Amino acid sequence: MGKGAGCCPSKNRAPSVIQSDPDPIQTPETNSDHSIPIEPLVEPRKLRIFIVFYSMYGHVESLARNIKTGVEEIDGVEGVLFRVPETLSFETLTAMKVPVKGDDVPEILPEELVEADGLLFGFPTRFGCMSSQMKAFFDSTGGLWREQKLAGVPAGFFVSTGTQGGGQETTAWTAITQLAHHGMLYVPIGYTFGAGMFKMDSIRGGSPYGAGVYSGDGTREPSQRELELAQHQGKYMAMIVKRFGSHPTQ
Repeated sequence: MGKGAGCCPSKNRAPSVIQSDPDPIQTPETNSDHSIPIEPLVEPRKLRIFIVFYSMYGHVESLARNIKTGVEEIDGVEGVLFRVPETLSFETLTAMKVPVKGDDVPEILPEELVEADGLLFGFPTRFGCMSSQMKAFFDSTGGLWREQKLAGVPAGFFVSTGTQGGGQETTAWTAITQLAHHGMLYVPIGYTFGAGMFKMDSIRGGSPYGAGVYSGDGTREPSQRELELAQHQGKYMAMIVKRFGSHPTQ
């Protein structure tokens, strides 16, 4: 082997350079911030049961307010009180010594019914049927009936009668025709009130059709048991509406 031909590199030779790929694959930049945007929590809308009533001397209103209390014992459900419009003149009401109504409960318009998840209608009897004020209100819902806007909505009744044979049952069941034509789902309370439905030690309004009160000549106040039954109806209806609300129609 000649001189200078050894394996050691020449001092005058430029060091080899490793050429990079002329078209390298670009590595995407990574964001060091791995946080995921958090959407603000939105509280679920409460289901609403409209408690729509006509009350001349306050008996039905007492039931309505206790029904509202019962409704709101169920989490996620609220009761909303409404009156139906009066059809009698001020002079007639004055002659009948009807108390002036407070302004804390608004009158309902027929078209507002579609906003409810459940409906409870309360009214006094007139010869075993609903009062003319409530009937006039139902008669004004023709537009909703035409388009079946209330079809599938759970609904029930509570009533007031003057005597024990005055229509605690007939006042409710003759009203079922209104629900049937609208396609609403009638929800009676049955005997879900338990032992309270069987007690005979005192006069008590109400039936499997719904809560009820005896008004007598207008001076009798609702008994504690009648108010408890009304509260139970509100709670029971709220449970039914919540069950429907947890399984929306696809």
